[in-house]
Amino acid sequence: MSNNDPSQFAAAVANDVRRWLERAVIGLNLCPFAKAVHVRGQVHYAVTRADSAAEILMDLERELRNLVALDAAERDTTLLILSDSLGDFLEFNDFLDRADQLLLDLAMDGIVQIASFHPDYQFAGTAPDDIGNFTNRAPYPTLHLLREASIDRAVQAFGAAQPLLEANIRTMQKLGHAGWATLGISRSVDVTKVPPPLARGKIRR
Repeated sequence: MSNNDPSQFAAAVANDVRRWLERAVIGLNLCPFAKAVHVRGQVHYAVTRADSAAEILMDLERELRNLVALDAAERDTTLLILSDSLGDFLEFNDFLDRADQLLLDLAMDGIVQIASFHPDYQFAGTAPDDIGNFTNRAPYPTLHLLREASIDRAVQAFGAAQPLLEANIRTMQKLGHAGWATLGISRSVDVTKVPPPLARGKIRR
């Protein structure tokens, strides 16, 4: 991969997340309705190298607007992948409040919902290495933009979320840490070795 080719970098990061979706989310049936939108090509992968909360919010707003502007048959959902930022889970978790506030500011609350995934995802009240946390662990910090209408249809088809969450925990407990490691879904890109593009609005001297 060329260090000077942003498109190659983005493609490699997106492929990491696509592999995670195929092998973990779909492969383990953690989300029963993910397979259909994946097979139909309705999942959009957006990679941002933004390194500040303000820039991430700009990219998030763009992806939210793009999602609702398109018909669900063309783009049902978006995965906004933060390749270079919010690697600390607590900082990422704090940022989610700002993401939800953006939904309110854009009058999209009730239209789009934001789910979250992170390499170090940790549910409240659990130990960091609790296997249940791995249901929400992805190769990179990721914001999942879901249409509320699609969620409603999924609930009608597959039932309420709580039984699914409990089933996922049982799946992860059966799989174990060793089984998770065999999925081969760790990131393939060392972002520290790929210089980020120039900061927005700044000029190289």
